[in-house]
Amino acid sequence: STKASPLIFFLSPGSDPVNDMLEFAESKGMSHKLESISLGQGQGPKAASMIEKGREVGTWVLLCNCHLCISWLPELERICEQMNLDDTDDGYRLWLTSMPT
Repeated sequence: STKASPLIFFLSPGSDPVNDMLEFAESKGMSHKLESISLGQGQGPKAASMIEKGREVGTWVLLCNCHLCISWLPELERICEQMNLDDTDDGYRLWLTSMPT
């Protein structure tokens, strides 16, 4: 991944990549810089704040269950498309999980 390209994990029934993500972050020395949130009603503004902070200080942001916050996804798309890479820390990464629709 790069700071410019979010990665998405498509979920299947019974799967949960969060533990794998935690192990991966630990293997890369980033476990202390991984923040995650499970999306749902009202979580969009919190997720946007996490993304902004991540861009500034180089944290990894994991947005789980994006399929539960469909109404907020256009805002997420806007955030990603308008991101200024020159103002984004090189360590920043955005990871998403969602059920296929």
